[in-house]
Amino acid sequence: MKSTSRDIRLRNCFAVLRHLIADAPTSRQILARETDLSVATVSNLVTDLIELGVVVEVGREDSGGGRPRALLAPNAGGGVMIGVDVAETYVYLEVYDLTLAVVDRVEERMEPSENAPEQVIGHIVSAMDQIRERLGDRAILGLGVSLPGQVDVTWGVSGFAPNWNWHDVPFRKLLDDRLQLGVPIYLDNPLKTITVGELWFGDGRGVDRLAVLILGTGVGAGLAFGGQLYRGATNSAGEWGHTTINPAGPQCRCGAKGCIEAYVGAPAILWHWGQLDPRAALGSQTEAMAALAAAWEAGETTAVRTVETVAEYLAAGVANLLNLFNPDLVVFDGWVTSVLGDALVPEFQRRLADHAMEAPLKAARLKRNGQDRNMVALGAAALALEGHLNRLNTVGSRSRR
Repeated sequence: MKSTSRDIRLRNCFAVLRHLIADAPTSRQILARETDLSVATVSNLVTDLIELGVVVEVGREDSGGGRPRALLAPNAGGGVMIGVDVAETYVYLEVYDLTLAVVDRVEERMEPSENAPEQVIGHIVSAMDQIRERLGDRAILGLGVSLPGQVDVTWGVSGFAPNWNWHDVPFRKLLDDRLQLGVPIYLDNPLKTITVGELWFGDGRGVDRLAVLILGTGVGAGLAFGGQLYRGATNSAGEWGHTTINPAGPQCRCGAKGCIEAYVGAPAILWHWGQLDPRAALGSQTEAMAALAAAWEAGETTAVRTVETVAEYLAAGVANLLNLFNPDLVVFDGWVTSVLGDALVPEFQRRLADHAMEAPLKAARLKRNGQDRNMVALGAAALALEGHLNRLNTVGSRSRR
């Protein structure tokens, strides 16, 4: 699809604000150099961002004999965005100012049996009540919510959440009716929100071709090109976990056979270990994965063999991703990466050259997420920020000459 002038303007706006968030305070001239935009373009965008209340002037610097340059920064005292990470066992909210610094946070634990939409929404409402009481009169600019499964971002519908057996739940409307916030609500899934978080505040900032590979209960790959999240025609881009590596393989929860997820998702990893060691069935999924990591660290044969088996399948799957998308950077994230990454990531990297083509393999940098913050909540809040920046179309619509 051909980009409109408004699309280009918003992309430039995102680029300017990302640099401001990372390197404030700074000047229009430095922003122009860092973003490869003209000083005039940056000046126009900054003027609009100031009018929108997103950016403020915070002083002046000596320009070396000429007129002192105005220094700019995100408006830390302005409105806030709220990011919500909804998982099967918790609802977690973080409040961010316009520098994307955390202002407040609330977590509500959720029992596995609490899987009806009204129960999940009840936890979000409870957490929001606590947040709103502490925020006082501070304006909320938008709310971003990450839901498991497939999400229709246009209509705000949870299309399919397999662990909850949700089908076509009008989640945004139900939540809006309960919250009565009067601000936009943006829905997406963790795959997309983590990728947006990486673009704004992670390793993906300034990367042209980015893949964020999530290893968890499910697996997937968030994709971004030219600093923009790639959704595909139906927001289904990145369902890498449901690409087939063996048509005669095990049943996947999506209904197909031999998906990558059926080999390297958390239940599959523990199934592999369970064929060799009964400890795979003890405790929760997270506890069992931690036990596997500890057994691998101790050099136990069953754990080493499990990691080697899973690494072989993961190498084949990642090679497919490299061959198909040819990314500059692949960032590994997700709770399985956090728990088992020390064992699994080096092991699969050693096998990668056996499956990937030489050129895309050499071109790609592979690294684990180094952020110590909740990238799901951050990305959800960044979606709300992007939505707020869309108001530039009205705030900055006057003709500039």
